[in-house]
Amino acid sequence: MRILLVEDEENIREVVKLNLELENYEVITADTGKMALKHFQEQHFDLILLDVMLPEVDGFQVCEQIRLTNMSIPIMMLTAKDAAMDRITGLKKGADDYLTKPFNLEEMLLRVQNLLRRSSKTPENTPEIYTFGENKVNFITFEAKGKNGDFNLTKKEAMLLKLLIDRKGEVVSRQQILQSVWGYDVYPSTRTIDNFILSFRKYFEDAPKSPKFFLSIRGIGYKFVG
Repeated sequence: MRILLVEDEENIREVVKLNLELENYEVITADTGKMALKHFQEQHFDLILLDVMLPEVDGFQVCEQIRLTNMSIPIMMLTAKDAAMDRITGLKKGADDYLTKPFNLEEMLLRVQNLLRRSSKTPENTPEIYTFGENKVNFITFEAKGKNGDFNLTKKEAMLLKLLIDRKGEVVSRQQILQSVWGYDVYPSTRTIDNFILSFRKYFEDAPKSPKFFLSIRGIGYKFVG
C-alpha cells in the first residue's frame, strides 16, 4: 500500500513516515500543497494523509482538487485546527476522516488501516453517476446524456461540471474555478470558463439562452442549480 503524506512540519513528517513504514506501508512525502498535487498526478496512491496548514496551497484546496478527478482514494486530514467549522470544511471538500494534532500515533495507524480496509471493499469500476432533469453524467467514464443524446465530456469539462455540482446552490467564482480546475501554474482566460458554461448549456439545457441549471452571477461567477 502506498501512502502520500503531506505535512510541512519536518519533525511530524519524519515521525509519521517512520511509523507508517514500520507497518510496511510505502510512504511518499510532500511539504507543500503544490508538491502534493504533483505527486498525486504522477503516481498511484492508496491513501492520502493531508495536513491543512500548508504553504502555497492549503490542504482544503488540495483535497478539493483531488476530488475533481478521483472520488475513491481515502483522504485523512491532519490539522492543529480543532474548530467544528474546520472539520466540517474538510469533510465538505471530500475528506473521509479528520485527525487533530497532537494525535496518538497508534490511533492514527488504526484509522489508516480502517480507511484502507473500507476502500478496498469498494470496486474501482463503480460508476459515480449524477442525474439532473433528463440529463445524466458518469464522472468515471466521462460519458453523458444530454438533450441531444449520448456524448463524451472532455476531462476538463468533467472536472468543471463536478466542481459546480459539488458546490450545488453555491456561487463559484471564476478565480475558484481557475484554481481548482486549471491549477495554480497555468491560468487560461476567464473567457475560457464562459465558453465551457456555454457548452454545458448547449448540452443540457432545453433553452440555453434561458438556463435553469447553469446560472451566471454577474461579476462573480456561476452557480449550478439541479
